[in-house]
Amino acid sequence: MSERYTLHEDPCSGNCYKIKLTAALLSTPLETKQYDILAGETRTEDFLENVNLNGRIPVLQIDGGGQSRFLPESNAVCWYLAHGSRLIPQDRLGQADMLRWMFFEQYNHEPNLATLRFWMRFVGEANLSDRQRAQIETKRSAGNDALRVMDEHLAGRDFLSGDSVSLADIALFPYTHLAEEGGFALRSFRHLRAWITRIEALPGFAPMA
Repeated sequence: MSERYTLHEDPCSGNCYKIKLTAALLSTPLETKQYDILAGETRTEDFLENVNLNGRIPVLQIDGGGQSRFLPESNAVCWYLAHGSRLIPQDRLGQADMLRWMFFEQYNHEPNLATLRFWMRFVGEANLSDRQRAQIETKRSAGNDALRVMDEHLAGRDFLSGDSVSLADIALFPYTHLAEEGGFALRSFRHLRAWITRIEALPGFAPMA
């Protein structure tokens, strides 16, 4: 059954970008429908009823067989698009190792790097609440810890999991290469900087719009 894919997204989002990067590396056609999250466009009645009850993007719309299905959560969407491809290791341990980096991205990396990028670039520090300001240093420290873990792991290896690029790299690339927008200093992490260069040199690589 042939399928057509539409990504419901905000082009400023790293979580949306990782899906577009997965599709680009696999030469998979991907249409997009864009929303402005700052304007509340993912909180409308239509979006909540027809796209994602959780009111969040990205969401992959899968059209085929006379029906439309909607798959939320960025890493789940990447897995769906990459199933059976070179971006997912074939062996059981390789898949588990890839998944642990994808879990690391959502629990240790994204909550700190992505949040600070959003606050600093899109909200503005002057507009943050007292509660948000109180979290900045904690998130900065936790984010640097996550970058340090990646940097040390990448010493002597080209990719995060296995000998070739996988969804582990794709999941962690967006907010890592944008880390300086959140106030993180990538100059302190030379292995990470080399890894970013390798990802950007991959055949089919698509930069973030």
